[in-house]
Amino acid sequence: MDLSKIFLKDACPTPVGGQAVMEGIMMRGLERTAVAVRLPDGKIHMKTQPNKKMGKWTRIPIVRGVVSFVTSLVQGTGILMYSADVLEANWPEEEQEEAGKLETWMNKKFGEKGTWNIMIYLSVILALAMTIGMFILLPTVVANFLKPLIDSDFVFNLVEGIMRIVIFVVYIALISQMKDIKTVFQYHGAEHKTIHCFENNLELTPQNAQQFYTLHPRCGTSFLLFVMVISFVLHLFLGWPNLALRIISRLLLVPLVAGLSYELLKWAGRSDNWLVKILSMPGLYLQKLTTKEPSDDQLEVAIAATKAVMVPDGTPYFEGICDLDGNLVEERKIERKSKNEVVEE
Repeated sequence: MDLSKIFLKDACPTPVGGQAVMEGIMMRGLERTAVAVRLPDGKIHMKTQPNKKMGKWTRIPIVRGVVSFVTSLVQGTGILMYSADVLEANWPEEEQEEAGKLETWMNKKFGEKGTWNIMIYLSVILALAMTIGMFILLPTVVANFLKPLIDSDFVFNLVEGIMRIVIFVVYIALISQMKDIKTVFQYHGAEHKTIHCFENNLELTPQNAQQFYTLHPRCGTSFLLFVMVISFVLHLFLGWPNLALRIISRLLLVPLVAGLSYELLKWAGRSDNWLVKILSMPGLYLQKLTTKEPSDDQLEVAIAATKAVMVPDGTPYFEGICDLDGNLVEERKIERKSKNEVVEE
């Protein structure tokens, strides 16, 4: 890995960030967000919207990380479901599946908008439950069985931390083999290459973007690894009490860990000194799993989304088919069942 191609000397870091979605990219600039999805017929569907105004919480260190984590999870889930709706609405009719019995019942009971909102929040709750259960509680419980063999609080916490990282890496490695997830990871790589290209003041073309790595120091993947490392450090100060107290302490520390990880990620994104490079290395290696080399077609989608957010103030928002420069060529609205504002990755 050539770090000079990741921590680029002449690059100008920007607040532009994004998220891979189903067959596309969400890109967020200072004033607006664009969601671009490649349709089955090859066209690009784009929706632009104004960014939600920053609240007072976003100015308070640590707290802003917790707020960002929660809002990113909720809004990120919403944007993923929106991209799936775009694909469904534009899929050939003969290949579309009818709604299941549960979905039909929920639509009648709560309406399409109500069903959409329920699905988003259920997805967020399930994601949080799985994350906390698999990556926080499971390592703690399993490590507890080793208590008769270990007589050191430090070693106990070290084993727990290593187990947490191993479980996470194995999980990512396994899901990356799924076809749909692999495509999402390719768009994740397209997002990073496009941002590198933009931050180096090069013309946004697939050819220019392809020269960069799919790895970026400001990626949310690094945030997840920071979470695990910071968790390990904080847990060292708590020793190794009984199992119930350990579980409670791990849960209570989640907001603090998220806040500290956010601040560390922000600092890493603004700096390129030797310490930042050392701290960023594990996250960059993990990005080798969460990003894949994109095709030129996928880069076109990321570039269109980036261009759509880098426009003069007052440019109208739109939803429909766009060209490769992110300009509307055909209005085509998808029924919005819920708000789907998004935040920077």
